[in-house]
Amino acid sequence: MPTLLLSETDVQQLLDMPLAVEAVEEGLRGMAEGTCVLHGRRRFSLPGGAFLHYMAAADLGNGVAGLKVYTFAGGRLRFLVLLYGTETGELLALVEAGFLSAVRTGAASGVATRYMARPDARTVGLIGTGKMAPAQLEAIVAVRPIEQVRVYSRREERRRQFAETMTARLGVPVRAVSSAEEAVRGADIVVTATTAAQPVVEGRWLAPGTHINAIGSNFAHRREVDAETVLRAGVIATDSIEQARYEAGDLIQVFAGDPEGWARVVELSQIVAGLIPGRRSREEWTLFKSNGIAIEDVAVAARVYARAREQGRGTALNLWVADGA
Repeated sequence: MPTLLLSETDVQQLLDMPLAVEAVEEGLRGMAEGTCVLHGRRRFSLPGGAFLHYMAAADLGNGVAGLKVYTFAGGRLRFLVLLYGTETGELLALVEAGFLSAVRTGAASGVATRYMARPDARTVGLIGTGKMAPAQLEAIVAVRPIEQVRVYSRREERRRQFAETMTARLGVPVRAVSSAEEAVRGADIVVTATTAAQPVVEGRWLAPGTHINAIGSNFAHRREVDAETVLRAGVIATDSIEQARYEAGDLIQVFAGDPEGWARVVELSQIVAGLIPGRRSREEWTLFKSNGIAIEDVAVAARVYARAREQGRGTALNLWVADGA
């Protein structure tokens, strides 16, 4: 069977948020049940401040395994997912994965919100308007009856344009505000999607019962929420505790003086599988520290590949064909 090359355009036409949320939720449940396994992200430096990152996972129940590899250089990220069949070892697809990465990150927040936010959550406070932000809102709107969003980012024109675009896309009022505090105060759900090195959300701004999705930082020296937000959270979940221990600056910096703090952290997969409650009361804060794990990429890429086969999309590549083999 030829390998399919799925371009960014192919993926954009094949992938939607409901499919991504379903795939990520299934992958996380598989982690808890032992049918999905993963290797956390690793990275090393390249000349000129560039990086190469790679991460891998296998969904044994669905017969696929894969690797996401990407570079950061010259201010640009380039993502690629390699999807294999586990029975034959065939390379099923090469998937350009910039759009896929943003959508699966949003989908993970959607799953966390489904299991950890109050069922009646209506308002969202969003910090950040970069490439990851649209999918964050789209996923939350897909799992909660959102009535209003307040958004803040440093550039006024950027946040106003974002609010206008997302209002039209989601059919939900998105309002640009002049400070992070204004976005956060009174919100039922708070999302941080920034490149900040220092906290952009303070615990003193949070209302009782708030759920927080902190998704922007995956370096130990960066964090988006302050110590109070972490320490007062009733439930702290992450997608991989192992990975969080070396790249979740929001947790690493707070627990540096108290290693026992890690005992409070659970994996979202355990919540999805019903092994641990995602929320124990209406009043407590809940926090999802998203790092992004490979099973999310593999699960979503597998669904995209299946749709591509059904719809006859993609470019066939005949690899490893030699001497008539």
